[in-house]
Amino acid sequence: MSNPSQAPAARVESKQELVDYLARGEKARSDWRIGTEHEKFGFRLDDLSPPDYASPRGIRAMLEGIATRFGWKPVYDQENVIALLRDGASISLEPAGQLELSGAPLANLHQTCCEVNSHLVEVKAVADDLGLGFLGMGFHPRCTRAEMPWMPKGRYKIMREYMPKRGNLGLDMMTRTCTVQVNLDFGSEPEMVKMFRVALALQPIATALFADSPFTEGKPNGFMSYRSQIWTDTDPDRTGMLGFVFDDSFGYERYVDYLLDVPMYFVYRNGRYLDASGKSFRDFMAGKLDVVPGEKPLMSDFADHLTTAFPEVRLKQYLEMRGADSGPWNRLCALPAFFVGLLYDQTALDAAWDLVKDFSIEERELLRREVPRQALKLPFRGGRVGDLAVAALKIAAHGLQRRAQCNSRGIDESNFLEPLIEFANAGICPAERKLELFHGPWHGSVDPIFVEFAY
Repeated sequence: MSNPSQAPAARVESKQELVDYLARGEKARSDWRIGTEHEKFGFRLDDLSPPDYASPRGIRAMLEGIATRFGWKPVYDQENVIALLRDGASISLEPAGQLELSGAPLANLHQTCCEVNSHLVEVKAVADDLGLGFLGMGFHPRCTRAEMPWMPKGRYKIMREYMPKRGNLGLDMMTRTCTVQVNLDFGSEPEMVKMFRVALALQPIATALFADSPFTEGKPNGFMSYRSQIWTDTDPDRTGMLGFVFDDSFGYERYVDYLLDVPMYFVYRNGRYLDASGKSFRDFMAGKLDVVPGEKPLMSDFADHLTTAFPEVRLKQYLEMRGADSGPWNRLCALPAFFVGLLYDQTALDAAWDLVKDFSIEERELLRREVPRQALKLPFRGGRVGDLAVAALKIAAHGLQRRAQCNSRGIDESNFLEPLIEFANAGICPAERKLELFHGPWHGSVDPIFVEFAY
């Protein structure tokens, strides 16, 4: 989850200023970039327990070690280091100490994968000294909610108290899930709208391809992506498939209207998070927010508020694709490859829209509702979701080939789709492979995950 916004501190006087803020994300195609984010669970090598924040082998020691050895700049919440910055990238903490890399905006997927690999090398170097390991999966396979630690970030205290008022699984979302996502640019409002619609309609297909959270507290939970299922019982005010995105009236202003109706979490002032949970940003716009009496929001407040909406695709000054479980390093490169291939080539974008444009609201909701349990095997339109995944991957591969972004060996970016193509052609997702191991050579234990699938 995000750190405090770096947006300008100017006062917001009208809704149009918020609309204009989103519109300022528009970029010339030559300036489009790729930003990849991924989260991972830490664990102690001796007993597989999650590290706390403050102990000698804890998350603070991880952050301080990475900063000292590899030149990252620490960011503090009060006296606690809670993030690191370097060259346009950041390392931050999720609520239970899941370590997140928010990558720099990069020109191509070869750079993205180099960034991911370099980050994992740095993490492993420090983790080895501390007796820690890190694992990429959608949901923690072993620990109970009570066994997960809490990080000392002010916004998490507010969210921890508010989440149970809105859903049953919000605290699990905070403490026991990990994702990989990609952030992509757009050139105009009509282009943003088309990209948003394609990405949103295909988000369940990404969920199916990346589904990797079949265990809860050491046992199969009946889902392929339990992480995705958790979002359905977190907070209905700020999650879901946003059906209005497919309305003729959709654009920046309609998204701002949606955000103004998403209840607030906090206001950040003078280094502290003030609890505004459940309160109205519309009241804030009118100077009627009781936690900051008489004040109207800063643009940084709106930028912070943007980060507290959690739909399957999220608009900031770019589009965020949020539907995938975290996983091993090659899938961390595959997720941005999937959406760059679909959205950054005009022919591919048109083909992807043709693939999904006649989906009904009921079909989109069916995919969102049932994919977490059935993944690629979900029946859909006389076939299966796996068939839709194969078709989408072909479009993405051709889009990447047309981009013709090659590495020093002349290999284009479509190479990064290979792990997904393997799963789609086989008709099984990563979770099913782990379940086969659980019922076979692992003899009913999830503990081998921490050896065989650790970074």
